[in-house]
Amino acid sequence: MGEGEEECGHGPSYGPWVWSAYRAYNELLREKIKKRFEAQEGPWMDQLAGELVKLVDARWEGGRKGDKVESEILERIEKLLED
Repeated sequence: MGEGEEECGHGPSYGPWVWSAYRAYNELLREKIKKRFEAQEGPWMDQLAGELVKLVDARWEGGRKGDKVESEILERIEKLLED
């Protein structure tokens, strides 16, 4: 039998190599998609992330002042999500 052939005679077995190729292809595609999203949506996501951090901080501080700040932040988040 030749190298890479199965004993049952069904031809070469490249299972692990094919799996590795598919995985590499999917990883590359994932990275390309991430780059596109970063270029297109990055600035918007940065703004949203900043508002979410402010929201967590406001909730952490709590109190009436925190409630007012929290509602203002939520309004800004809603506006970002509508855009």
